[in-house]
Amino acid sequence: MCGRFAVTLPPDAMAQLFAATPANDLPDVPNYNVCPTTQIHVIRAGEGQRHLQSMRWGFLPHWYKTPTDGPLLINARAETIAEKPAFRAACRERRCLIPATGFYEWTKDGEGKRLPWYIHRSDGAPLAFAAVWQDWARGEEAFRTCAIVTTGANDRMRQIHHRMPVILEPRDWALWLGEEGKGAATLMRAANEDVLEFYRVDPKVNSNRARGEDLIAPI
Repeated sequence: MCGRFAVTLPPDAMAQLFAATPANDLPDVPNYNVCPTTQIHVIRAGEGQRHLQSMRWGFLPHWYKTPTDGPLLINARAETIAEKPAFRAACRERRCLIPATGFYEWTKDGEGKRLPWYIHRSDGAPLAFAAVWQDWARGEEAFRTCAIVTTGANDRMRQIHHRMPVILEPRDWALWLGEEGKGAATLMRAANEDVLEFYRVDPKVNSNRARGEDLIAPI
C-alpha cells in the first residue's frame, strides 16, 4: 500500500515537469509527511490540456452520504480496480498522476515496534504515482478526491512490504492520462528493481503531526 509520502517540488517545477497548467489553490510545499484526507497535488488531463490541481487524498464513491460513510479509500488495487464498483468508472475515465519525492513504508522489530523506511527513486527524479479521481458532493459539501493505484511489490521492495504504488515513467504519462488512446491497464505493474532505493528513517514520522526535512534523513 501507500499511506504516507513526501513532496518537495515547488508548484511551478511540477507544472513544468508535467507540462500542466497550475491552479491557484495548491497545497503548501515542501511537505515531508503527506497524510490521507489532506489536499494533495494531482495532474489530470481535460479540456485539451493538463491541469495541476488540488484533490483530497481519499477516494469518495458517489454513493457515500458523508465523507466517513464507508472505508477510507486511499489506495486502489491494480488487480481489481477495473471490477470494483468504487473504482471501475474512474479507472476507465478519470486517471491521474500524483507527484511525490518519496514515500514511507513500515516494518516491525522483534518487539512489534513500527520501523519507518523512506523510499525514493535511485536517480533522484520525482516519482509519479498512477492514480484515479472522483468528484463527490452532498449539499454544500463538495470534494474532488483521488486514490493511489498499488500493485504487488517487486522482489527488492518485498523486503519491506508486499505492496507498492504503481510508479510511471515519463514515457507512460500520456497513456495513463488518456491522451494516447487505450492500453493503460498494461502500465499497472511493479517498477523495475533498480528504480527505487530505500533506507531507515526516524520513528517520529510515525506521527501524522510530524513535520520537517529531518523526517527523510537516513539513520
